[in-house]
Amino acid sequence: MIKIYLLLSSILITLSSNALNQDFYDINNINTIEITFSQANWDNILDSLYADGNEERLIGTIVVNSVQYDSVGVRYKGGSSYNPSRIKNPLNIKLDHIIDGQEIDGYGTLKLANIFKDPSFVREVISYEIARKYMPAGKANFINVYINGDLFGLYTSVQCVDKFFLNNHFYNGENTFLKGEIIGSQEIKVWGYFGTDSTNYYDCYELRSDSGWSDLIGFLDILNNNPDAIEEVLDVDRHLWMLAFDILMINLDAPINFGHNFYLYKNGSEQFNPILWDLNENFGGFTMLIGSGPLNVKQMQELDPFLNITNSNYPIINKILSDSTYQKMYIAHMKTIIEENFSNDWYLNRALEIQSKIDTDVQTDPNKFYTYNDFINNISNSVGFGPQSIVGLVELMDARITYLTELPLFQATSPTISNISYTPTNILPNSTVWFSAEIGDANSVMLGYRHSIIDKFEKVQMFDDGSHNDGAAGDGVYGVSIMVATSTLHYYIYAENDDAGMFSPERAEYEFYTLFVTGDLVINEFMAINNTIVADQNGEYDDWIELYNNSSSPISLNGYYLTDNENDLTKWIFPDTSIGANDYLIIWADNDITEFNQQVQRSFLFLRLPMVFDNSSTSLVYY
Repeated sequence: MIKIYLLLSSILITLSSNALNQDFYDINNINTIEITFSQANWDNILDSLYADGNEERLIGTIVVNSVQYDSVGVRYKGGSSYNPSRIKNPLNIKLDHIIDGQEIDGYGTLKLANIFKDPSFVREVISYEIARKYMPAGKANFINVYINGDLFGLYTSVQCVDKFFLNNHFYNGENTFLKGEIIGSQEIKVWGYFGTDSTNYYDCYELRSDSGWSDLIGFLDILNNNPDAIEEVLDVDRHLWMLAFDILMINLDAPINFGHNFYLYKNGSEQFNPILWDLNENFGGFTMLIGSGPLNVKQMQELDPFLNITNSNYPIINKILSDSTYQKMYIAHMKTIIEENFSNDWYLNRALEIQSKIDTDVQTDPNKFYTYNDFINNISNSVGFGPQSIVGLVELMDARITYLTELPLFQATSPTISNISYTPTNILPNSTVWFSAEIGDANSVMLGYRHSIIDKFEKVQMFDDGSHNDGAAGDGVYGVSIMVATSTLHYYIYAENDDAGMFSPERAEYEFYTLFVTGDLVINEFMAINNTIVADQNGEYDDWIELYNNSSSPISLNGYYLTDNENDLTKWIFPDTSIGANDYLIIWADNDITEFNQQVQRSFLFLRLPMVFDNSSTSLVYY
């Protein structure tokens, strides 16, 4: 029997109220934060706490955009960007350090960077904006910081990768979660396997969840010793996007070079997902290449797109890009980033636009590390001299794009994908659907699909043999059938030849096409926070869900479930009951024993309908 779930989740209250109305990180807003400490020697205290390394915090009061927050915890953060002799140091501010639930638009921790190695002021903000088109990545904008009444300057404000972030992007924040951290300066194998003893990994990772070392070790074992099974434990496509992003934009302060500045989160499909972090030195702000020393501008412009592919210290790269299909996918992703952001000068226009928003604030920053003229000039040209020189964005990227696009792999003819269709057009639950597409210049075509936003994509081969609803054999039309379940289906197509690959849509798997499944059993109405509207049989005002059978025959609810927890999809099973033809059934969400002799938890704050997340924005699409 196919199990069918009706998912009701309190998490959607958070998603609906915050994901659609998050203004704190709006790039058009330059926020203001005023920090007040009672101690006059607050700077010495913060320096001492940083030196102790235990992440203790100094308690203070802050006012953010005229709203006061009491008992917040503040500490200095950063590596090379922090220095006890500096006035303007990066800050980590925990709003809910003492007061549980004290947040701004759902954000409990604010991370403020001091723009230490970026005369242009835009590197970090524009980097996150580009990354968010292709993978989960934080939001970022600017904030003016005052401490005890004095202006310390303009900072970048970057969203913390925490449970709120994880819930928004992975729909759960309780799974294994680690941060890549290198203790000391020794070279290590980035994503290397060091045996079954978890203590061997303490110098490379910081565990952010209650448990998870065994999950990490199992993942690294498969990556290094059984890479043919890697898709069982790693979201490879998301990883390819990260590699393409880092190597294209010379983000050397990242795991393609150093084994830090990333997170790993295990999603509900048992796959680890890499998450970008700390992009303040992207676009060549950090030039030290391990094993080669500092790179000059020309070396950065012509950095090999297959950096470290044969270096045994980088399983993170060579265990993935040694596969010919993954390599073609990686180049396809990099070409998409180039076409959408660089070949059309989007990045330049956006950088100038952002600079115009912060121009006055940069001029009035009393502690900036570069002059105002440097701020203006660094968009196009290098600023500074010798090892302190910071390459200009245009100087770096225009020549880099020219170099890359003239390489044979980037000039190879890619397959074409067009006229994607499916039949029948009215999709019923648990039925067969035929997909077809016109494909040119390909010798292998694949359909990727999944039945839920929390599932991993499965891949099936498409055929041009005349036997898969694909027309005549060899006519360039490829087809395949799959069985749909009871709700939506997400899908994309990937095609490759001997030299190149192509996705449709081009941002897949992060973006995808959606097929809608219709059915006779529907959620007709629901009431969340029913305080006075409708009373149940006991006179109580409980939340309720109404199901409707819009068919002419009864529908049995055997095999159906209700739940408020995506990790426990069988939390409440329907008893042996059915809904008559064109009839209704109301389920009360309360703590009483119902006529079904089942206890339903009173936590149905919001009804979760089948939905699609539009990954190019923060919008939710319900159907």
